[in-house]
Amino acid sequence: MRHLFLLFVLLGTLFGDRVLSIATYNVENLFDLEQKGYKYKEYKPNTKSNWNQKTYKIKLQNIAKVIKELDADIIALQEVHSLVALKDLRFTLKRAGLYYEFYKIADKKNTAINVAILSKYPFVYTKEVEVTKTYKYRNILEAKFKIDGVEFYLFANHWSAKSKPESARILSAKLLRDRVEQIGYDKNIILVGDFNSDYEEYIKFGRIKRLNDTNGKTGINHVLRSIKQTQKAKDAKHEKNNFYNLWYDAELDDRYTYIYRGKKEALDNILISQSLLDKKEMFYLDASIKNLEKDYLFKKKNIYRWQVSNARIPRHKGEGYSDHLPVMAKFNLSTN
Repeated sequence: MRHLFLLFVLLGTLFGDRVLSIATYNVENLFDLEQKGYKYKEYKPNTKSNWNQKTYKIKLQNIAKVIKELDADIIALQEVHSLVALKDLRFTLKRAGLYYEFYKIADKKNTAINVAILSKYPFVYTKEVEVTKTYKYRNILEAKFKIDGVEFYLFANHWSAKSKPESARILSAKLLRDRVEQIGYDKNIILVGDFNSDYEEYIKFGRIKRLNDTNGKTGINHVLRSIKQTQKAKDAKHEKNNFYNLWYDAELDDRYTYIYRGKKEALDNILISQSLLDKKEMFYLDASIKNLEKDYLFKKKNIYRWQVSNARIPRHKGEGYSDHLPVMAKFNLSTN
């Protein structure tokens, strides 16, 4: 199967098609060293918490190592504190040999952590989709691209954590759906990010009563209508105004980006509009979705997250990466 996929990519390149890789990665609290802006107490710079130039540099280098390993054409990031932090990461990547000329962060709202996009290709435009005016809900970052004459839209998300019930995530889902309806479901649309929702959240969240304040309805499955297509991408039948979750195109054991109390979860997702299932001007390449399961990203049976001690004054140890794994998928652009 892998050899057939590589042959398909090679033939596409020879005949003028372009293979585009799109990824998403929650980098876990990438804060800068500036004093301004709201920060978690353990990220106040140059204090006993040990968040300083040395640990910040290690964090940047470690995250850059992961992103370089992916080498995605476009990558959405979550938990980036500021434009300063994004630029520092971009510079670290450039020194490591991976250059993203174009970048944007959704920082209009005074939230501690934000979503951002790094891209090798220029934006047609970017804009922030406001969920609510309160800082409790992070804005969604919308970007439009036009590559080789093919247009598509990318939405970078970071929905509310599961410390809040499902109604909080439904709020973000509805605002996202409303914006998609304005653009048109028939367009090439890719939804990426940390949704704090499993691809089958409607099954899994029902086991936790404090989450289910919506009578069993979920944002990712019901509002975005990703509940009907559960087959491999090549077998998925067209469902009007639905989104297809690419996790269904991965092997069951590979469908995760997070481990909580020993259980694997797929909190980070890539969903696509129905047009990207058709083999037309732009389409998803079957079996191309994957998480990054490198040995260095694990410590024993857990993901090797950025290490902060549990002492009364939390202290950065200067080791680790993120509590999430990145996930990436590939798309074909028919340039002829």
